[in-house]
Amino acid sequence: MIHFFPILITSALLFSGCQFREIHRPQREAPLMTAESWISASKANKGMIKRGWLKNLGDPQLIKITEEALNNNHDFRVSALLLQSAKEGTIIGRAARFPSINLGGSSSRSRSNQEPPNYASNYGLTLAASWEIDLWGRLRNLDRAQYEDLVAARADYEAARLSLAANTAKSWFNLITTQQLLELAEKTKKSYAANYRITERNYKAGDVTASPLAVQFARNQVASAERNLINQKLARKEAARTVELLLGRYPNGELQSGNTLPTLKGKIPAGIPSEMLLRRPDLVSASAAIRASAERADASRKDLFPSFSLTGRGSTSSSKLDQLILDPEAIAWSTATSVAQTLFRSGAKTASARIALQQNERTIRRFSSQMLRALREVESALSTEISLAEQAKFLTIELRQAELAERQAGRDYSEGLVRIISVLEAQRRAVASRRAMIFLKNQRLQNRIDLHLSLGGDFKTGP
Repeated sequence: MIHFFPILITSALLFSGCQFREIHRPQREAPLMTAESWISASKANKGMIKRGWLKNLGDPQLIKITEEALNNNHDFRVSALLLQSAKEGTIIGRAARFPSINLGGSSSRSRSNQEPPNYASNYGLTLAASWEIDLWGRLRNLDRAQYEDLVAARADYEAARLSLAANTAKSWFNLITTQQLLELAEKTKKSYAANYRITERNYKAGDVTASPLAVQFARNQVASAERNLINQKLARKEAARTVELLLGRYPNGELQSGNTLPTLKGKIPAGIPSEMLLRRPDLVSASAAIRASAERADASRKDLFPSFSLTGRGSTSSSKLDQLILDPEAIAWSTATSVAQTLFRSGAKTASARIALQQNERTIRRFSSQMLRALREVESALSTEISLAEQAKFLTIELRQAELAERQAGRDYSEGLVRIISVLEAQRRAVASRRAMIFLKNQRLQNRIDLHLSLGGDFKTGP
């Protein structure tokens, strides 16, 4: 029996080694498919890049709104709690590498059938300890996996923070946009109503510049303006409810905002390095997930080797509790070293190791897919920035000409040079251009926020 124990260990190692060689090592990093610089970025400057993307948007009230959202948003608090849970998980993972000690106690009381009856009390105390020797580093791998889970949880928390700030900013500018559109709808309705009264009065007075078609056209514009005003009131309330929900307030749609969208100042720095993408919280989390899966796959490979454990157990019993506690020598100890290796489970452990490797490969594939999506988001935002800036140039000309035409049509009509229908058409074009300008300004702000979101923050260099 003395010689059987080394033989058992040797046999277990040989058997497990055969299984171990069947499982290849996992990968801890994914290939980074990044360009040297963003294709759509200009090559004009390589200068330093500003910090504080929220402040650069040019709305002081937005800072206060965002701080309120970060303090009161319930979904963001859930992310904070998940981060706390991940921190506790690292404690659990590390605890497995240390000895486990259990203390148990028992007591009993018996009564004899004699007269008078005798009572007897008995107390027991058991102390047990066990420790798995991490000979192959399996427990160390699991501990590291828990740490990478914590890194991923921190990144998820930062992703939630960035997303909440971005969504709050976008919703806030949407609210200002609906406020501007509401005020424009009110002015348009009043203007159309005034023109309708003039057109109808002139037609009844026999003015040759007024006609039944002009009256019908003017009446049509008033009805359209009334409908648009009702729709804009609803849109403004819904936009306010969206912001209130992000702020953790009751969504009654009563939140007040300004009526002026800020104008973007400055241009996007040229030559933004693609390495900045690696600071994106979602990619940081995905990268940590790769390393965690690799550690767990390594642990599964090492689980094919036999495990070594030290165990100890001591127990005693006494009719006197104080004697039991104060007399440690009364405790009887038994210690043992055990070697455990499952020789046959129909390939279950090997299959588990292969599953862990497959999980590792899945996380790498997911990271690569996320990286490509991130590259697309940045390229699209940069291209859209250029396109919207070009559109703004022509829309500015369009709006200026529409407003000039509106004023000229009013002067010409007062001098009897044109019919009222020309005035109504000029007004319609001017209103359409004003609406388009409001939408374009908001679209540029929304796209700039999307760019910051896709880059993982401001334009500062480095991951």
